[in-house]
Amino acid sequence: MTYPTPRVALVGDRSPAVRSHARIPGLLDALATRDQLVLDAYWIPTEDAGAPGALDGFDAIWLLPGSPYRSEAGAVAAVRTARERGIPFLGTCAGFQHAVLEYARDVCGIGGAAHGESHPAEDDLVIVPLSCSLVGHEGAVEIAPGSLAERVLGTTRTLERYHCAYGLNAAYLDRLREHGLRFSGVDDEGDLRVLELPGHPFFLATLFQPELAGDGTLAHPVLRALATAAVEHANARDTTTEGARA
Repeated sequence: MTYPTPRVALVGDRSPAVRSHARIPGLLDALATRDQLVLDAYWIPTEDAGAPGALDGFDAIWLLPGSPYRSEAGAVAAVRTARERGIPFLGTCAGFQHAVLEYARDVCGIGGAAHGESHPAEDDLVIVPLSCSLVGHEGAVEIAPGSLAERVLGTTRTLERYHCAYGLNAAYLDRLREHGLRFSGVDDEGDLRVLELPGHPFFLATLFQPELAGDGTLAHPVLRALATAAVEHANARDTTTEGARA
């Protein structure tokens, strides 16, 4: 049986000035040639991501770095679409931050949950400046045993690259956890670096940027895991379609 090529939505405001964006073509090539994970990837600007039907038919959604996004609402809508429809999701850097925003608003009921970069005067600042900027930094991350992150990375400790200055406001941590979000990776000071959603087929977000690992000729395990999840989603979708035709 021949399965369809998975379609992946790269949600973000594509710019040659964003290093991670420039890495994407090479990483897609590496996934295809080295891992035999061929993806049909489409860039979706954040202004378009929230439009009805914009993300229909995709087998994975990757919310990429590049905040502040031109449309925060579109970025948040992309997260919600993936979460509610069971579409494999990866958020990196700003993608992590906006995954938190979406969950705080739509699951935890914090309607005014805000990002400190774009709305610094709001009361419910769920995303705030880090105590120490991680722009251009590299650091260790401790991964919770038994988590999706551990299965993906194959280790409980990893060294990762960052390019961000905002993260989760710890004052909201308990509420997010109470509503089902799992934080499965922390740095050596205990600051949160990885989140996931138990019960979802594949929902992972990292404050670090796996797309910046190495020289860009070998895909990071997180990216291979997203690609694998997209393949599985496409295969399941095709099987369901064939069953309906029969």
